[in-house]
Amino acid sequence: MGGSNPFIERVEAKLPTRAYTVTFLPEDVKVEVDPAKLPYGRDGLPGSLLDIALSHGVDLDHACGGVCACSTCHVIVRKGLESCSEATEDEEDQLDQAPGLELQSRLACQCVPDGTQDLVVELPGWNRNLVHEEHH
Repeated sequence: MGGSNPFIERVEAKLPTRAYTVTFLPEDVKVEVDPAKLPYGRDGLPGSLLDIALSHGVDLDHACGGVCACSTCHVIVRKGLESCSEATEDEEDQLDQAPGLELQSRLACQCVPDGTQDLVVELPGWNRNLVHEEHH
């Protein structure tokens, strides 16, 4: 499904045209985003913070598969929020269910940076999955 949900408004986000970085806190993982390689995977909107995080080994829960149907991929954009797609009403409705909501809170599956700024994104403490299963 990769970021699409037939029950909500379709999101058209502007993809970046130049490279930029996203730093994921608290692990301080700095990722160089190459717009020519987007989308990296199949979870979240193409070029979303979820797409970027998962493709670079940053564990970020996403129970619904990145289709804006839960709030498990809640992140806080500490720097660069202005360069991100605007939150839709559907995203805001899901964010209302997330603990620790802040003004800079977004769903990583729906938040697509346009590449005009580097970003600093915090994964809230309650949202860090410390359990890892082996791949089969």
